[in-house]
Amino acid sequence: MNTRHMVLTVTSLTIFMLFAFTGNVFAMLKTMTLKKNPAIVIAAFGTTTRAQVTYDFFDEQLKKELPAKYRSYEIRWAFTSEIVRERANRKFKKDGVKKRYLSLAQVISNLEDEGYRKIVVQPLHIFPGIEYESVLGMVEGLRLAFKDFGLRIEVGKPLLQYWGKMSSVIELLKPDLLTPQQGCNVLTSHGTEKTNEGANITYLGLDGRLSREFSNTFLGSVEGIVSRESALAKAKACKAKTVRFIPFMYVAGNHVMNDIMGSEAKKDGELSWSLEMKKAGFRTEATTIVYKGKEYYKGLGFYPEVNRIYIEGIVEMLKKFEF
Repeated sequence: MNTRHMVLTVTSLTIFMLFAFTGNVFAMLKTMTLKKNPAIVIAAFGTTTRAQVTYDFFDEQLKKELPAKYRSYEIRWAFTSEIVRERANRKFKKDGVKKRYLSLAQVISNLEDEGYRKIVVQPLHIFPGIEYESVLGMVEGLRLAFKDFGLRIEVGKPLLQYWGKMSSVIELLKPDLLTPQQGCNVLTSHGTEKTNEGANITYLGLDGRLSREFSNTFLGSVEGIVSRESALAKAKACKAKTVRFIPFMYVAGNHVMNDIMGSEAKKDGELSWSLEMKKAGFRTEATTIVYKGKEYYKGLGFYPEVNRIYIEGIVEMLKKFEF
């Protein structure tokens, strides 16, 4: 059973149990006041690091750049990582903060309960990999669970679903790249440890595009076929002794802060990418941005042009509900 089918089955059973004790479905439909407009759900993996402000940046841009006729629409956030939700919610509770990270199933169930029958889900995934497939499986399970309620759900694409979008993203990164005279660049991505995941095609495609277009820019991943080892080996061959790490993740959170730019070796002695390059005699840096007076590593979510690709996808889905 693949990931998508497993999620679909689990989701269907969970939602069925939720509604098994709620009484007559059709009676509920007759008495509930249904919402006319769609709701928008942003689905993110989540982070418990200070980089969570990346989501605030997107939220502000979304509310500003949505066409005027959509700006009154309800916007909710869902966080797909169970570990992140648990850690964040424990912290919220400890700090006395009246806030909770909800799963995609919880958010959509809540919207349905409030009378929404049209929902747009936009995942903030970069690659069409395991996490994105999980969202698709979850949504399909929710569609089946709520089929008697007339619930319609549209799901957006990840950033690199199409080769044309990949070209656009590479283009918008160019101002942040060092020239060959200045040094080398390493784009740091997440990767996937599974050989049979379709996202591997995208990783390899991106790696190929970068190598054809730039002599000093390489792709590495925390796990996966486009490896850390190959990227750093290429970087060590650079004549200019500066390496710039460019986070190729939506949020430059734990992986970037520790695996890539960590200042101390791990307990097992493994060095961060930065420390390994420094040991080889290189100066290292990473792209950063100042947001509301504080400096953060610059994940892809801090590029307005990247967010605009997602927002354009949201608008296209909203248009489908106008007919």
